[in-house]
Amino acid sequence: MTPHDLAERLARGGSVQELTGGERPINANRLFRIWVEEGSRIVKVYGTPARERRERHALDALAGLTGLPTLVDSGAEGDIHWALFEDAGQWSLATLPENPALARRAGAILAGLHNSETELMTNMTRGIDQEWISVDFISTFKRLARYRGRIGLSSELMEAARGVRPPFASPPRSAHTNATPDNFLVDDDGQVTLINWEWATLAPPEWDLSKAIWLAGLESGPASAAGIEEGYGKEIDQAQLDRWTVYHSGMMLVAEAENRISGRLAGLDHLIGELQRAVAGATSALS
Repeated sequence: MTPHDLAERLARGGSVQELTGGERPINANRLFRIWVEEGSRIVKVYGTPARERRERHALDALAGLTGLPTLVDSGAEGDIHWALFEDAGQWSLATLPENPALARRAGAILAGLHNSETELMTNMTRGIDQEWISVDFISTFKRLARYRGRIGLSSELMEAARGVRPPFASPPRSAHTNATPDNFLVDDDGQVTLINWEWATLAPPEWDLSKAIWLAGLESGPASAAGIEEGYGKEIDQAQLDRWTVYHSGMMLVAEAENRISGRLAGLDHLIGELQRAVAGATSALS
């Protein structure tokens, strides 16, 4: 059985639309929107069984939290692991025009997550803390140096990025770790849902907040970035935001390099530009 066959079976004769397309990494998830008697639903077919287990564990641990997707059913067909969710909307903060009100709702979801008392998010003994961040920051740019030529990073920018101080990390809390604008879905009533919880763990709240603010400003506009902060109820210092942006953009460039097996990596100029801008901001704050 293929993922599309599974989606058709769950649709019970209704329509099926695949939402994933284009070039995908090996073992990437696949998403389908199906239409059944109850309305539209989302079928998520996981790239690996571990991803399904991690997401289900996170949703169980955070049950009752505002802004979580609603799991309807899940199962396995041979080596295909899947979940059926209520449809949280056809739009996202990334696809809609700049909307501070929706951004505030997204920020409030992150605040609720970080203020939750659950400690069931991970089997890590202490979660991702300042020591972990400091070590991984250095490791990220060592890995990135291997792909510098393929990505088109100048040696000067590479060395400048490696010289940035790792960002400050407060004690770990329940965190999503990939709070990007496209993971905040919006329905017809303006309700916001944060999806894709398979990488949730205990991490510093600045991880989620900085990534959400940075990418909301980049993809939607400054009013959306400000809306995230307002909804969250806390501002992040610009120098710290730049240091976190250096880290996030470095990790994203490494992921692109490792998921595209060979050849020169095109289409990353915007990310390289953000790395350069953030390095300059983080460096100037120290002078």
